[in-house]
Amino acid sequence: MPAMNAFYAQSGGVTAVINASACGVIETARKHRKQIKNVYAGRNGIIGALTEDMIDTNKESARNIAALKHTPGGAFGSARYKLGSIERNLAEYERLIEVFKAHNIGYFFYNGGNDSMDTAHKVSQVSKRMGFPVACLGIPKTVDNDLPITDNCPGFGSVAKYVAVSTREAALDVLSMAKTSTKVFILEVMGRHAGWIAAAGGVAGSAPGDAPHIILFPEIPFNKRAFLKRVRHCVEQYGYCVIVVSEGARYANNQFLAEVGTRDAFGHVQLGGVAPVVANIVSDNLGYKYHYAIADYLQRSARHIASAVDVEQAYAVGRAAVRFALQGKTAIMPIITRVSDKPYRWRIGEAPLSRIANREKMLPRRYISKDGFGITEAARRYLQPLMRGEDYPPYINGLPDYVSLRGASVAPLLKKKFVV
Repeated sequence: MPAMNAFYAQSGGVTAVINASACGVIETARKHRKQIKNVYAGRNGIIGALTEDMIDTNKESARNIAALKHTPGGAFGSARYKLGSIERNLAEYERLIEVFKAHNIGYFFYNGGNDSMDTAHKVSQVSKRMGFPVACLGIPKTVDNDLPITDNCPGFGSVAKYVAVSTREAALDVLSMAKTSTKVFILEVMGRHAGWIAAAGGVAGSAPGDAPHIILFPEIPFNKRAFLKRVRHCVEQYGYCVIVVSEGARYANNQFLAEVGTRDAFGHVQLGGVAPVVANIVSDNLGYKYHYAIADYLQRSARHIASAVDVEQAYAVGRAAVRFALQGKTAIMPIITRVSDKPYRWRIGEAPLSRIANREKMLPRRYISKDGFGITEAARRYLQPLMRGEDYPPYINGLPDYVSLRGASVAPLLKKKFVV
C-alpha cells in the first residue's frame, strides 16, 4: 500500500501537555515514512481541514518538534467548533473527506475531549460511506478528566498539581495574616460538570485543620446553611478558612451559582465566575474579610509546574494513536489503564469511540467525604500518582524557553472555498 498523509488537529481548550501528544504523533509518524508520508496539522483545529488551511509539519525541524513536548498551549491552534450530527451537518463532513481525498490523507488524529471523540467517530463512518476510508483515531485531552473508560486524561495531572500547589501556598499566605486581616480565601477552578479539578485541591492538605477546609463540587448540591456553618466553624477553630470551588458548583435545582443567562458556541450555559458569588455569600452573612482568585487559564497553561507523569502519558497516547492506525485500527482512542497505585504503574490500552463520544465521567461519590466538603482517602490514592514528578522546561534568562513553529502552509488544492 502506498504511503498516505496524516491529518492532526487540536480541539477545545488546550492544556499544558497537549503539544506533548502532538510531539508523540509527529515523531512516531516520522519513523514510519513508508506508511505515513507526512503529517499535516489543522490551523485552528478542525477548521483548518474545512477551510483547507493546514500546516506542513515536515517543514519543522526535529529539534522544534521535540520542543513541543515542553511547550504549553496549542502549537497549531485549537478551536471550539462542533460539527454536530451527520444528518444536519452532512456538507461539513463531506467537505472534510473532499479535503482528505485531495491531499491523500488516510489517517485522522483528533486530539480533544468528548465532542472531539464524537467527531472522529462520525468522520470514520462518513469516510466509508463516501468510498474513501480514513483511519480515525481520537487522542484523549481534557483538563476536566471526564472522558469515560480511560483511567485519567492527559492534561489533568498537571492541572491537579497546579491547583494543589496553589492551594497550599495561598493557604500559608492567608494563615500568616489571618489574625488581623483576611479570614477567608476562595480559589475558583475549572470543572463545569465534574469535580475532578476541585478534588485535586484537597491533596494540598493531609492533617485535620489543613487547607483546603471546604471544597464545593458540582456533584454535591450547594447547601447555603451548611456551607456557612462550616465556614464559621473553620474560622473559629483554625483562625481562617480556605475554599476551593468548582466553576460548576450548583444548587439542588441544578442552577449554577454563577449562571449569567447566556450560552457558548456549544450551547453550554455561560458561567460568570463563582468565586465572587461565594465571597459575597460569606461577606453578607458572616462579615469576614475575604480574598479570592480565579485560576482560569493559568491552571491549564502552567507548563513550568507540569506533572512528569502527565507529560509522559500525553506523549504516550499520541504515539499509540499512530501505532494503532498503522495496525489498521480505526474509530478507537488510546486509553490509560491503571495497573497499580503503589507503586504507580499504568499501560496503554484502547477503547471504541462509540463508548466514549459525548459521555462524561463524574467524580465518584466515594471520592467525596461524607459531609460533602472534602475528599476521601480513596480519592487521594487516585489523585496523588497523577501529580508526581517534575519535568521542567529549559530556561533562558529566568524564563521558560518555549518553541514557536514555522507554521508553513500546505498549498490548497480545491477550487471551492468553505466558510465556517
